[in-house]
Amino acid sequence: MRALLDVILIVLQLYIWLLIASAILSWLIAFNVVNTRNQFVAMVGDFLWRITEPVLRPIRNMMPNLGGIDISPVIVILIIIFIQSVITRYIYPNVF
Repeated sequence: MRALLDVILIVLQLYIWLLIASAILSWLIAFNVVNTRNQFVAMVGDFLWRITEPVLRPIRNMMPNLGGIDISPVIVILIIIFIQSVITRYIYPNVF
């Protein structure tokens, strides 16, 4: 059972890195540092969008309009850190 919890913790940590990569890539695209006509950039952007958007969309719908600021990745990262903390402090020690 601990191996399953370890896999869940690794997946959650990987998802945090995907959220960070998605946010950085969106900034790079917005400031025209990278060009989406490049096939590799388009592929990476599409992958990150497909992975992160299903989680970010409900949070964006609940939040008020903050202009051009999108803090939904920060909220998702805080939720993931909370879940990781609950797993490591309360669930992991009680599993045999």
